[in-house]
Amino acid sequence: MLEAIIRAGDEIFPEAVFAVHLDHGDEETCYDCINSGFYSSVMIDASHETLDKNIEITKRVVDAAKSKGISVEAELGKLGGVEEDIKVEDGHATLTNPDEAKEFVTRSGATSLACAIGTSHGAFKFKGKQSLHFDVLEKIKTLLPNFPLVMHGSSSVPKEEVDRINAAGGKIKDSAGVDINEYFPAAKLGVTKINIDTDGRLVWTRVHREFFRDKPQEFDFRPPGKIFIDEYAKFIASRNDKLGSSGKIDEVRAYLAGH
Repeated sequence: MLEAIIRAGDEIFPEAVFAVHLDHGDEETCYDCINSGFYSSVMIDASHETLDKNIEITKRVVDAAKSKGISVEAELGKLGGVEEDIKVEDGHATLTNPDEAKEFVTRSGATSLACAIGTSHGAFKFKGKQSLHFDVLEKIKTLLPNFPLVMHGSSSVPKEEVDRINAAGGKIKDSAGVDINEYFPAAKLGVTKINIDTDGRLVWTRVHREFFRDKPQEFDFRPPGKIFIDEYAKFIASRNDKLGSSGKIDEVRAYLAGH
C-alpha cells in the first residue's frame, strides 16, 4: 500500500527527488525490502549483538543487497531512549568505539554506519547541558575517511514547540534535544544522514492540540491535517538550512543524471 502511494506521488511530481529507506530493520525484513526491488537502501540493526555477530549478520545483508544496487546502513554502539519497539536504558547506552568502527566496516562491507556519539531516541535525550561527542566522531573520521556516517536520535526537541504543546493541554516535561547548531559541524566530520523524526511529531502534536483547543466544536481531522502539511514543510526547510543542504537540488539532479 505504501509503495503504491509513493509510486503515485512519483508520477504526479516527477521533479521530486526521493529515496525509500528501511529504518532499524531485522535481517528478515531487510531481505523482504531488498527483494521488493523498490527500496533505495536498508538499515540492518544488529547493534544489540556482539561485534562478530553484528558483522556476520550485516555482511549477509550486504551480500544480498549488492546485486540489486541497494546500499546498506548498519549500526555500531547503542543509543539510549525509545523509538518504536527499540528501548535502551541510559545505563546500557554505549558510544561507538572508533577502532571497532573501522573493523566493522572493513569486514561487513556496510556502505554507511550509524554511530552512537551521545544522541538518544525520543524527546528526552539529555539532562542539563550536554553536547555531542565530537572527539569520538573525529576519531572515526580519521580511521574511516570519506565514509558516510549516520546520526540517529538527533532531534532538537524545540522548546517553543514543547511550550506550545503544553499550553494547549500537553504534558511533555523535562524534554531536551540536540543543539541544531551542532548539525553542520557533524556534517563536516562525515555525517551524511541525520535522523530527526521526533521534531516532526512535535510539530504534528502542536498543530492538532492548538486546533482542537481553539475550535472545540470541530471533529474533522482533515482541516488540522492541511495546516500540519504547511507547518511541516516550513520545519523541514528550516532544518535543511541547519544541515547545509539547502539550495542543492540542481547539484543532486545533475549527479543523478550522470549515474
